[in-house]
Amino acid sequence: MKAVLFAVALLVPVAAHADDQDRDYCPARPGLGTPACTMAPGQVSVETSLGDWTLDKQGGDRTDTVVIADTSVRIGLTDTVEAQIGWTPLGIVRDRSGGVVDRATRSGDATLGFKANLRHPDGSGLSIALQPFVSLPVGRAPVGAGDWGGGLVIPITYDLSKTVNLEVTPEIDAAVDQDGRGRHLAYSGVVGIGVALNDSMTLTVENQVQRDEDPSGGTTQDLASVSLAWMARKNLQLDIGTVAGLDRNAPDVELYAGIARRF
Repeated sequence: MKAVLFAVALLVPVAAHADDQDRDYCPARPGLGTPACTMAPGQVSVETSLGDWTLDKQGGDRTDTVVIADTSVRIGLTDTVEAQIGWTPLGIVRDRSGGVVDRATRSGDATLGFKANLRHPDGSGLSIALQPFVSLPVGRAPVGAGDWGGGLVIPITYDLSKTVNLEVTPEIDAAVDQDGRGRHLAYSGVVGIGVALNDSMTLTVENQVQRDEDPSGGTTQDLASVSLAWMARKNLQLDIGTVAGLDRNAPDVELYAGIARRF
């Protein structure tokens, strides 16, 4: 899968219009929401989670999930449309229940999609996009879902000032059933505020509510997130973040760090 992602990146034209070259780099990570901006034509963004750890305690049970090198490649096709390819190469899940510990090391699923910007593809002012996607069951449970799924994300961002940005990200999915066979309705919404601390560093605070109508039992999760992104260079961003569960259905805590590079 890594070879496929690399080959796709090599096949994308490297030429772009002069005004596209001046478009600010706009990675999709970090955070819970999704930016409405798209990559300029001929440009490629490779965005990778260096490490991601999630802790979920339910009663006397505990689940630790570690994901390494979860990667998304965004490829600018036109001034307003980008293609997207994602894959989780390695996940480690450790379950502890009643003194019994189970551990599984698996690869995850692949995701294919695109983002079509409807207004301001550079993300300035009021920016809106449509982002449909489909997940392919190339991984194995418990990291992979076990069947194909899909969904639609509608990223919306608005500049409240030169330093403050509002983001709203509704999403509706055909999510894979917990038993790995079939699909059901799931939907969520993210509201966040991004604050530019200086020319290279942005702090983002978000809240997300998720509703999952799995046949085994519907659940609602409430999550809060704080993330910090540092644009180390014009084409390189480093980030860290944390997510906290605000109700009993949500995982207790998630910690992650990542990198994004534009080519």
